[in-house]
Amino acid sequence: QVQLEESGGGSVQVGGSLRLSCAASGHTGNRYALGWFRQAPGKEREFVAAIRWNGATIYYADSVKGRFTISSNTAKNTVHLQMNSLKPEDTAVYLCVAGLNIITSMIRNPRGYSYWGQGTQVTVSS
Repeated sequence: QVQLEESGGGSVQVGGSLRLSCAASGHTGNRYALGWFRQAPGKEREFVAAIRWNGATIYYADSVKGRFTISSNTAKNTVHLQMNSLKPEDTAVYLCVAGLNIITSMIRNPRGYSYWGQGTQVTVSS
């Protein structure tokens, strides 16, 4: 069992920055991937970014490349999402995710992940 708890959401102006954090508790290790999805009202969940446990492989959605950075601290069992140059379309609930033995073809698919946090709201106003 893995528990995930997000923090760091809030409201910012267009062009501002936020740093989201996710703390994982329970059994994790080098077979896990950690990441972030987001969901806006009336829309399907959208992949944002993911990182494998050892940090060797990182994945981003095209919509956030160059603006968002995902990182992890394996010693502290945390994953972070630094979000810069925020746009109104980034407004969503951001959910931390974790999964075991996720193959590359599923890394951007919500069905690849077994553990989900409750989410933290990010609102970007124009």
